[in-house]
Amino acid sequence: MELLSKARTGKKERPVKVLQFGEGNFLRGFVDYMIDIANEKGKFDGDIVLVKPIEFGTLDRFRAQEAQYTVSLRGIVDGEAAVQNRIVTSVTDVTAAYEEYEKYSAFARLDTLRYIVSNTTEAGIVYDEDDRLELCPPRSFPGKLAKFLYERYLHFEGAIDKGLVMLPVELIDDNGIRLKECVLKQADNWNLEEEFKSWLNEACIFCSTLVDRIITGYPGEEDERLWAEWGYRDELIVTGEPFALWVIECPRDISGEFPLDAAGLPVIYTDNQKPYKQRKVRILNGAHTSFVLASFLAGNDIVLESMEDETIFRFMKETIYDEVIPTLTLPKKELCDFAEAVIARFHNPYVKHALLSIALNSVSKWRARCMPSFLEYIEMNGRLPGRLTFSLAALMAFYKGTEIRDKALIGHRDGQEYRIMDDMPVLEFFAANSGKPSAQLAQSFLGNEEFFGQDLTRIEGLVEEVAAYLDEIADQGMRKTLEKRF
Repeated sequence: MELLSKARTGKKERPVKVLQFGEGNFLRGFVDYMIDIANEKGKFDGDIVLVKPIEFGTLDRFRAQEAQYTVSLRGIVDGEAAVQNRIVTSVTDVTAAYEEYEKYSAFARLDTLRYIVSNTTEAGIVYDEDDRLELCPPRSFPGKLAKFLYERYLHFEGAIDKGLVMLPVELIDDNGIRLKECVLKQADNWNLEEEFKSWLNEACIFCSTLVDRIITGYPGEEDERLWAEWGYRDELIVTGEPFALWVIECPRDISGEFPLDAAGLPVIYTDNQKPYKQRKVRILNGAHTSFVLASFLAGNDIVLESMEDETIFRFMKETIYDEVIPTLTLPKKELCDFAEAVIARFHNPYVKHALLSIALNSVSKWRARCMPSFLEYIEMNGRLPGRLTFSLAALMAFYKGTEIRDKALIGHRDGQEYRIMDDMPVLEFFAANSGKPSAQLAQSFLGNEEFFGQDLTRIEGLVEEVAAYLDEIADQGMRKTLEKRF
């Protein structure tokens, strides 16, 4: 069977406008997919070159297919399960920063280049004081970017119109601000000219971004079936969900030159991404954290199963609409529309998202995702939010165990063991306290400022309410307690 290639896709060559650090599934199924659509709709007219920024790995499959590949999005669209396949042709070439340094660095001198996209993992945007300018390339991503921008600055003699726009999508807060700080520190460490640092500030734009799409990667168990269906061989398939959101926070408006929204794509340009991050963390992530532990103890194993469970579904939906959305600042319609999209994503029949995977580090997740809504609800209403309070009790019930084995606390559901994964102080706390009466356990856990950053026992009635929930769960089981209470 013929391998996918430019000849087969009929790729139209466009000016290279984007250099992308990272060739992984997420960028190809999110950024490159969007740019491909913008190209098709006549809104962008630019190609992408992918850079392998690390020493290990290979680009052999990319070269064999001339960087052409298929994205298959699977999920709920307009209320129905659907599959959307698209051959992406926005990538024109690939290069390796280490093995092909000359080819890679030459892109710094490319007149048409305008954007740098990166996904070098959360650990990628870190300043390395021992990095060196003379290395080809420098070790860290900020070091690589600083040298790349410096070579561009020198080649174009500091021309303001040759600055670049940085679009990092690494999952850290204020990723663009952090990246710029690292690049400027690197410039200082290398004693580069003040004029170059002025050029970085005046000619270059560092955007902070928020991205959202579940990418499930290469469909290894069904690739041959898909090849037969499509009539070509593709060893670079990317699968994911239809939902996507890209929020781009810019110190200067780039929507006119990078008009992905004009192509009908879910891209928001803003000078403040924080309300959108808050919406995602509290509704999407907060919903996960508030229901998954109760759902697991009620007998479910994956998110889809939970959504098909009437009791769990009702609990989750009422948590979102009654206790989370009222605490948020964006317009209510935007929040409700986002919540409906979240619920549709949870119903995706193509994603088997294990509850135990989501349960990882649930104590810190509850603090980050649920506690802000919990506290603001109390401040607004003068009473405890019933479902978020219950989620605390469900967390404690899930974490009950007295044995730590292979860095996991051992819990039990219906006589079967399950592994509880968290930071060791959390596991050691529950191993030492799980056998205590519910009121004593609740007092100790909720009063632990290392876990919550404050003493939650000071909230009137909280210890008593959580302890009562714990006693009911122990006496009647999770499902009967949920059905009785909610």
